[in-house]
Amino acid sequence: MSVLRQPEVLGQTTRRRVVGVTAALSAAAIETLAVGLWFGLVVDSRTTSTALAGLGVLFCGSLLRSGVFSATVSDLGDLLQPRRLSAALLFTTGWVLWLLVAELFDDFLGIVIATTVLTGVLTAQFVFERHIFRLDSNFEPTFALVLPALLMAVGASTLLGTAWFATWSLSFPPLSLSGTTVAIRIVALHIGGLVFGLFAFVAHQRRFQRILEPG
Repeated sequence: MSVLRQPEVLGQTTRRRVVGVTAALSAAAIETLAVGLWFGLVVDSRTTSTALAGLGVLFCGSLLRSGVFSATVSDLGDLLQPRRLSAALLFTTGWVLWLLVAELFDDFLGIVIATTVLTGVLTAQFVFERHIFRLDSNFEPTFALVLPALLMAVGASTLLGTAWFATWSLSFPPLSLSGTTVAIRIVALHIGGLVFGLFAFVAHQRRFQRILEPG
């Protein structure tokens, strides 16, 4: 039967795609904000207070992203369930381990090794999330989760690379708004954060698409 005779099929497909894109945008925005704030706190001045604040930001960001995932694939539920807290802890630990490994080896080699480590940790987290929300029976095989994890890890490496190797910045003439002068300055780290956000969006969009549009 022609698809044109089944408008409800097209309608359902369109709704699923809209939901998937919206969820991916939300998850990527939360991820970018959480990782970006954490990275900004610890990349320059690493004191006990900034480290603890950064960990708190990462942990809360993971819980919020888990809420987006839950609301998209099932229902919101309780974000403070032990298993969801475990997933958030895994997420937080993975990012800290990523930065520590990168700094341990330093230079380009450190970024490559840290990217590999982060890919593995994020893959494990995605598998754990699949188990938490009981998607094992109708979800893609485990190896299919490696690509979204790799995309996010590459985006994170771009963020790290701009912090370590790029020193350029762009300054624009001051703007006067209602008696207030606003100076705009863009540094390489801002571009790295934007690139990470784009990679995170593509990674999450792929995950949600495979969940909402199986087959």
